[in-house]
Amino acid sequence: MSLLPDHLVYAVPDLEQAVDTLTDRLGVRPSAGGKHPNGTHNALLALSNTCYLEIIAPDPTQAGQELPQPLAFGLDHLQSPKLATWAALAPSLEEVARASQAAEYDPGIMVEGGRTRPDGVHLRWRSTKRPESLEGWPPPGDGVVPFLIEWGAETLHPAASSARGVRLLELSLFHPRPAEVQRMLAALNIDILVTEEPAPAIRARLETPRGIVILE
Repeated sequence: MSLLPDHLVYAVPDLEQAVDTLTDRLGVRPSAGGKHPNGTHNALLALSNTCYLEIIAPDPTQAGQELPQPLAFGLDHLQSPKLATWAALAPSLEEVARASQAAEYDPGIMVEGGRTRPDGVHLRWRSTKRPESLEGWPPPGDGVVPFLIEWGAETLHPAASSARGVRLLELSLFHPRPAEVQRMLAALNIDILVTEEPAPAIRARLETPRGIVILE
């Protein structure tokens, strides 16, 4: 079975400003998410029962702290909001990674993750991370190729507790070398066509109370 999107990563320079802008555009205000110990914080918007939009930004309350690596998703140098990448839900990281490696694409190392929601509930997950993305952004595939995520057994999927009212209709992927990226997706068992465009891009077609909105 083809892997499906777990969440879309919308990287922004300023979380509060982005939440206000998205509320105006979409007609639904994203829920407060929480803080990550790597220097970021987020807000969330459900796109289905099993998929959500993560709006993520540098956390100014952690500024100046010694962080173990550059901020995720190129947030150190981000000038304007963009869909930076996405995550595919893996029923078993080990199984999907082995199959992908056998098809000559290595999704990367497996890392533990977690954050605490504003209501005190702690979320846990494991995800894959390419070694290159530990040193900077972007990794191979320029963000068009997703990372993998597996949620902890006791963790409620974030889509279940996020603001609702927006629905993902279509996820479109673009890259100047589509065949190269298509091979990576095929190795991950992801069935989404990559279209050629001059620059890498991710576009989400959303059904919202404001009508159809294209987020990219």
